[in-house]
Amino acid sequence: MKKYDVIVVGAGISGLLAALTLSKHGKKVLVLEKKRHIGGNCNSYTVDGYQVDTGAHAITHLFEGPLKRLMDNYFDFLPVFEDYGHYYVRTENALIKVPSNLKDFVTFDVLPRKDRVMLSQTLTKAFTLSSFGIDLSNQSVYDFIPKNLSKDTYDFVDTICTFLSGRSMKETSAERVLSGSSFVRDSITQEQFDAMIGKLEPKKLQSAESILASILPYHLHASLQARMTKVTQPFTSLERLATNDVNYSQGYPRKGLKALLNAILSSLPETVEIKKECEVTSILVQNGKVSGVEADEIYTSDLVIYTGFATELSSLIKDLPLEYTGNLKGIVHSKSLTIWLGLVNELPEFNYTGSEIWFKDFAYWAMPISNYDPSLAPKDKQLIGFSFVIDENKSEEQELKKAYDMIFRAHPNIEKYIEMQHEQILIPEKAAVTIDGKFADIRTPVQNLYLAGTDTDRRSMGITRASYSIIELLKILNEDGNLH
Repeated sequence: MKKYDVIVVGAGISGLLAALTLSKHGKKVLVLEKKRHIGGNCNSYTVDGYQVDTGAHAITHLFEGPLKRLMDNYFDFLPVFEDYGHYYVRTENALIKVPSNLKDFVTFDVLPRKDRVMLSQTLTKAFTLSSFGIDLSNQSVYDFIPKNLSKDTYDFVDTICTFLSGRSMKETSAERVLSGSSFVRDSITQEQFDAMIGKLEPKKLQSAESILASILPYHLHASLQARMTKVTQPFTSLERLATNDVNYSQGYPRKGLKALLNAILSSLPETVEIKKECEVTSILVQNGKVSGVEADEIYTSDLVIYTGFATELSSLIKDLPLEYTGNLKGIVHSKSLTIWLGLVNELPEFNYTGSEIWFKDFAYWAMPISNYDPSLAPKDKQLIGFSFVIDENKSEEQELKKAYDMIFRAHPNIEKYIEMQHEQILIPEKAAVTIDGKFADIRTPVQNLYLAGTDTDRRSMGITRASYSIIELLKILNEDGNLH
């Protein structure tokens, strides 16, 4: 039996961030991953000369969000982020910028003027209630909005909800739309981080910006990196509603999503050991306290961090309390489909940085990621990812055909330019943020067994949500005397 200070189950983004942070607090860490590849949904790989990500991604809250705090305090190497750009709505006739404040919404003629006025009033009401501390997390968007809107408006609202929560507007809370649209922002300052975690030894970070600037050419836009260090003046509530920017503090990592993964791996000290293709079959407990795990052999530790699906925890531990396992069963999953298309030419209709939404019938969210970094596609070619939330009750073949039909409806000329097609079906987050969906607590009924990942924190999405969960994990470990 081998003894470690910490065993981390799972080498997705949450598991690797847990290993990085705990090792920087002096722990000897073992990470066990059942698959051949690490990184989970934070990775990239090559298909016929195109570098695709595991799903289309935008990294949010980069000024003072959780990933920024983790990078500042634990990373030895920093990825370089490019400005995300803007969100657009694609219609049959135009590409129109998505409004991010009431002023822009007035001229958003994708929707009828009457509907825009009513939605503006509804948004003002929701924001005001939220500003006064009224909890809107249990009130659905459908219940909150007027009931005499046009079909296009309902479809638009439903699409926004679907991509924020993985579920329809009847299952998405009004609070989720406010936070997901950056009207309500959760930031973590360095002072807040120090108060939760305790101060770390100061260290000089190696600047990836200075290293890569001489190697990688900049594209058509400035790096986000220079803006990430400036101090921003917080808006008042009314100012944010009037002048909010929906792409506030968002970016895409140059060289693709694997650049973020590589930055984490390069920052891991020698005290971290990663074993791939090593599935944990049991979490060992003695007298109510975790003692290790069983995989290809038995590994012992007085501290275990589980970052797999919380819904699967009961299969690894016997005799968990029924109330606890019942709560875990209430966690809701959503399934996504991403279709990557490699195009033989750079098409004018995708000449932007950011992403577009098609909201009629079968909605998609699309990103031309090679516009951020041309090296992601062969020379003078283009790579675009189209993401859909799919119905888990229907066959994948049905949903795939419907998705391609929708892409070709939105872009009738694209088919003749396609030279690479690649499909991914993923669970983008381990818990969907719905009205009735549950989330797991980081503490478990087993002493010194903790959970981390996107089913333990409902804030934001994807990598940002995983980062929130790691900071919350560090805070709880500190409170329990298991961090320093």
